[in-house]
Amino acid sequence: MYMEELEELKSVIGNLDAQGVLDISLDYFGVSNIALSSSFSAEDQVLTDIILKKNKDAVIFTIDTGRLPQETYDVLDKTRKKYGVDIEVLFPERPDVEEMVKKHGANMFYESVDLRRECCHIRKIVPLKRKLNSLKAWISGMRRSQSVTRENVTCVEWDSRFKLVKINPIFNWTDKQIRAYIKKNDIPYNILHDRGYPSIGCAPCTRAVKPGQDIRSGRWWWEDPEHKECGLHINKGDKNGKY
Repeated sequence: MYMEELEELKSVIGNLDAQGVLDISLDYFGVSNIALSSSFSAEDQVLTDIILKKNKDAVIFTIDTGRLPQETYDVLDKTRKKYGVDIEVLFPERPDVEEMVKKHGANMFYESVDLRRECCHIRKIVPLKRKLNSLKAWISGMRRSQSVTRENVTCVEWDSRFKLVKINPIFNWTDKQIRAYIKKNDIPYNILHDRGYPSIGCAPCTRAVKPGQDIRSGRWWWEDPEHKECGLHINKGDKNGKY
């Protein structure tokens, strides 16, 4: 997509609400050319509900890193059952994982930022890129209030890392809005949210946080805040995009 087309899409979307943004985006790109990337976070569950209310054929996919907590798999099953839809599950390349573990050990991510990023790259980025290569745009649940690395998120962006458009329909939603929407619409959510886990990733890299702490402080808690991204949501050239 050329930058002129991106600006055109931005002007069409304007100040629409999340439903409007998703409706326009699906129509603009075509259902088969845009997809929601879901980790079954509270944000992604909200987006799943909004999308499927009017677009039952929308494409939703997730990445099974092989290290997810059981509670995340439970949400996958509950979501499939509630909405009666298929959710595509992507996996890392087995030889890559085996070689990485053989070389660095099963818990390499605790040793350095570089090794943690290598693990994220093999388990998340590679399968994600494989999927995004078949799309023109992807939808994410990124919000500005999630962390310092996401404070400049906008509704429509050019993803320079993966070379396609990125849509963030709830970029300006608050935690309170997310919780209220889930409760009002009886949406399946990860029970770990009730146990002090506002942000949930792989089991070894996620822990509960205290009330009032940054919602992503439980992710890779041994690292400095500016490093706390797995690489899925960092554009080349961003001040935090050192991948």
